[in-house]
Amino acid sequence: MNPDQLKALDAWIDSHFDDEVRFLQALVQVPTDTPPGNNAPHAERTAELLSVFGFTAEKHAVPTAAVQEAGLQSLTNLVVRRPYGSGGRTIGLNAHGDVVPPGEGWTHDPYGGEVSAGKLYGRAAAVSKCDFATYTFATRAIEAVLAPQHGAVELYFTYDEEFGGELGPGWLLEKGVIKPDLLIAAGFSYQVVTGHNGCLQMEVTVHGKMGHAAVPETAIDALQAATKVLNKLYHQNVLNQQITSTVKGINHPYLNVGLIQGGTNTNVVPGKVVLKLDRRMIPEENPAEVEAHLRRVIAAAVAESPGVTVEIKRILLAHALKPLPGNAPLVDAFTKHASAVFGETIEASGTPLYTDARLFCERGIPAVLYGCGPRTVLESHAKRADEHIDLMDLRRATKVVARSLGELLAG
Repeated sequence: MNPDQLKALDAWIDSHFDDEVRFLQALVQVPTDTPPGNNAPHAERTAELLSVFGFTAEKHAVPTAAVQEAGLQSLTNLVVRRPYGSGGRTIGLNAHGDVVPPGEGWTHDPYGGEVSAGKLYGRAAAVSKCDFATYTFATRAIEAVLAPQHGAVELYFTYDEEFGGELGPGWLLEKGVIKPDLLIAAGFSYQVVTGHNGCLQMEVTVHGKMGHAAVPETAIDALQAATKVLNKLYHQNVLNQQITSTVKGINHPYLNVGLIQGGTNTNVVPGKVVLKLDRRMIPEENPAEVEAHLRRVIAAAVAESPGVTVEIKRILLAHALKPLPGNAPLVDAFTKHASAVFGETIEASGTPLYTDARLFCERGIPAVLYGCGPRTVLESHAKRADEHIDLMDLRRATKVVARSLGELLAG
């Protein structure tokens, strides 16, 4: 693209930016807390908003049985297809609408979409309803200014990232609904992300024998046994710090026990304790080996408590995102245009998060993560109280995506 076209794209986005902000506000104002995961209403509202721009959203409702089996209530994924002509690449852009519940500590309405001091507040404002707006308005900009003649852009707005993505992009890919040549997924920082951690989540149920606290010899304390398991698991983090990744932006593996449930009353020896753990895996690790090792560690800890048994169930296995050879056009376009728009060097790097983008790469589709985000994920309060996005970052990210789409379609 020549300088005049770049200026025209930027100018179109500037002149329509108030509309983009209102679009994002409307998206934030429809809750998508997951759990409980009743997200079909948000898809309906998004489709309505898109229709105002002449965008027809295909509604792909995931069967109720599969949704309920995953612990959700309703799920409809959206696909918007914008074909421009024969030949050229089909470029997919994927952002997710589901998000964790708001929690406590908010000073702004989590569903208000309030704008204050140049920031838009609300749950999912940063992760990742902002990229519903970024991708939609970038697509509108290239169509209005460049009128592409080849290739296609497809928007994928999905609702299962918090539960692993298998019923979001995973379901669309498995059913053959989508198959882009290149994929751009929601971004969470200034960087162009080409790699991320994997994630293994497991449920560990420690069984003892419930009994009265006055006669503890008649019981087998599951909590004492679970404490030994916890100590062994947490010791793994000492060992994990000795394993480092070569991917910029990713440090070392980490294990977190995020939920503990057990016992019936203060005067009863607990007969069952449930632990749920999350093990983040750097791209260099083998998931099968990591899981097998954890199972051995847990089994060894339980063996120290006679009469105790353990059940171990895998909840989620999300593979790491590893750069595919074909991602060079994506990386080149986004690093170039992001650096130009932001006035600083924006490089390719990794992130310790895990995302839906891995599901595309597992099928051989080159991907990068780029969209609206702050300099670092922490700054946006993502998944914390007062989540927000700086409107200047939204404006600049939309320009970067529009410029990059224009270059990729022309190329």
